[in-house]
Amino acid sequence: MDLKEYFARISYQGSYDKPDLATLTDIFQHHIRAVPFENLSIHCGESIELDLEATYNKIVRKKRGGWCMENNHLLSWVLETLGYDVTLLGSKVYVPEYDTYADEIDHLLLKVVLDDKSYIVDGGFGMAYQIWQPMELISGTDQLQTPGVFRFVEESGIWYLEKVKRKQWVPNQSVSTCHNVEKEVCRRVYLFTLQPRDIEEFRGSNTQLQTAPDSLFVTKSICSLQTADGIRALVGWKLTEIKYNYKDNMDLVEIRILAEEEIEKTLKEKFNITLDKKFVPINTSRLSLF
Repeated sequence: MDLKEYFARISYQGSYDKPDLATLTDIFQHHIRAVPFENLSIHCGESIELDLEATYNKIVRKKRGGWCMENNHLLSWVLETLGYDVTLLGSKVYVPEYDTYADEIDHLLLKVVLDDKSYIVDGGFGMAYQIWQPMELISGTDQLQTPGVFRFVEESGIWYLEKVKRKQWVPNQSVSTCHNVEKEVCRRVYLFTLQPRDIEEFRGSNTQLQTAPDSLFVTKSICSLQTADGIRALVGWKLTEIKYNYKDNMDLVEIRILAEEEIEKTLKEKFNITLDKKFVPINTSRLSLF
């Protein structure tokens, strides 16, 4: 485990001798803009391990991405090494097609305590619901970020994360019949409690998500990366690029369906990913990730 090697991976050149909110935010933003949220291993015949050394080797040395249990586990190690007070938390992700939350914990996030204030740090949600800054753990207060307005709502010890959605402008909407500009104004993202968790508690979920036939991650190949002003995502053969708040509080959404021969080049040029094994794109779930 080499901090300087990790910082080189995320192109972070700032100071890190003082564990404060500004440093935390800076490192966090470099991470989400350098390390994709992706499940490509599943669609390359590889398994996703929760071993921290394997995660470090994959993300830092092989310049790959990962999902929440990889990204946030690695981030927790980095932040603890820098002197931050970090706790692993578990959440249940909202499933809009069923209008319910997952039955079991299926998402790992972090709580960081700084100057007697608690913050949620989550560098592993990806797509358009990825927060860009640590969020103060307070209920009912809108927290404006570049991707939109996020807020926590607490009820009887259960915390809910929501995102207020902007309107979307999709100039080439005919390209994709299944990309619908949703009517919902506010999207629930996940719920969680403040019960501390251990990485071992996520092993069952880590296996289930990459093996269950109806798992989102089995039915969709996903690679998303936050950019300076938006997000780009390759889901199956569909490349979506979003520019946040392009004009008049509206996000610009550009969609293109890639040919088979464009996939490898796109992964390299748009996400800085080179795969060791043959990748088979898939998108058989109708669930919208935007």
